[in-house]
Amino acid sequence: MISAIIQARMGSTRLPDKVLMDVGGHPMLWHMIERLKPAKNVDEIILAIPNTKENDILEQFAKENNLKYFRGSENDVLARYYETAKTFKVDVIVRITSDCPLIDPEIVDKVIEEHLQSKADYTSNIQARTYPKGMDAEAVNFAILERAFKEAVEPADREHVTLYIRRNPQIFKQADVKNDKDLFFMRWTVDGQRDLDFVREVYKRLYSKKKIFLMKDILEVLEKEPQLLEINKEIKRKPI
Repeated sequence: MISAIIQARMGSTRLPDKVLMDVGGHPMLWHMIERLKPAKNVDEIILAIPNTKENDILEQFAKENNLKYFRGSENDVLARYYETAKTFKVDVIVRITSDCPLIDPEIVDKVIEEHLQSKADYTSNIQARTYPKGMDAEAVNFAILERAFKEAVEPADREHVTLYIRRNPQIFKQADVKNDKDLFFMRWTVDGQRDLDFVREVYKRLYSKKKIFLMKDILEVLEKEPQLLEINKEIKRKPI
């Protein structure tokens, strides 16, 4: 069983409630789920939600959209992921964060394919960074996630699900997926309001023409209108 597990919460520090903010007539999280559904290698999509009252609305969202979900620790996200995967008997966890409303299902498939072919413990496109920020996908075997859950003790390793694995390449076999061209200077993730503004502009230009548009479609828009990149280029990535 290969499952995409989306970590989602309402309490973002820079843009609270962003996961349910409107983009093209639907909540941002709704778009993410719809964009993951075409991924050929993903068997199911699960929400991993904090078990705090302010996140009850995400449980309601899951129910309204017939989604599987699990509720666990807000701050120990590693535990939340592990318990989600254990509950639903997931073999390969595909980690997706809820601030990536432009996620490309073909890139997700590419990461999973590399993971299976290389027989790695952990595979991602976030270590050798060549994709735009917001195209992030990681694949990790359940046994490896379980080991990280049992061994990781540093607060950062508990908050950032795969950090313990990534920091120990001598223990865990890791594989990278790289884009043909380095596009990491582009911000397609949503941390702040200007990021959301950028994403909304992309949806305005593409969503009415093609419900599941891909990275190549976004790049075509940006080639014609490079000024769109100015909207959020000054926002800095939040450090670990």
